Amino acid sequence: MFRRTPAGVEVLLAHPGGPFFRNKDAGAWTIPKGAPEGDEDLMQRARIEFEEELGVKPEGEMVPLGSVTQKAGKVVHAWAMEGDLPADFVARSNPFELEWPPRSGKMQSFPEVDRAGFFSLEAAAQKMNPAQTEFLDRLQRHLASQ
Repeated sequence: MFRRTPAGVEVLLAHPGGPFFRNKDAGAWTIPKGAPEGDEDLMQRARIEFEEELGVKPEGEMVPLGSVTQKAGKVVHAWAMEGDLPADFVARSNPFELEWPPRSGKMQSFPEVDRAGFFSLEAAAQKMNPAQTEFLDRLQRHLASQ
């Protein structure tokens, strides 16, 4: 999701929940995303993941931004849509279970996303997973061509 403000374009990023990302900021934020199953339609999966990770149903035209491969080999497909979040927005994502602390035998539940927010393109480039910054460039090219 992106929005146009008097200061320029801002993009929505999500911060992963759970203990591994608790104290991480630069390079840890990401676009809302998930893994498709089988031959599932990728754009439909993107809409589902957006809603599951943020608690907000995505609406509007989806602009394809292609795909990138992250450092660990995960391929991420992205679409952009113009929009905004409600003024009272609080990320409400699905939980995941994790043995925590490690080797304790205790399972704990953590949110997939613990917070989300809009950032300028410059700030987003510093905060997000480095492989995903290509999406920012593609979004800028798309907006410039309109």
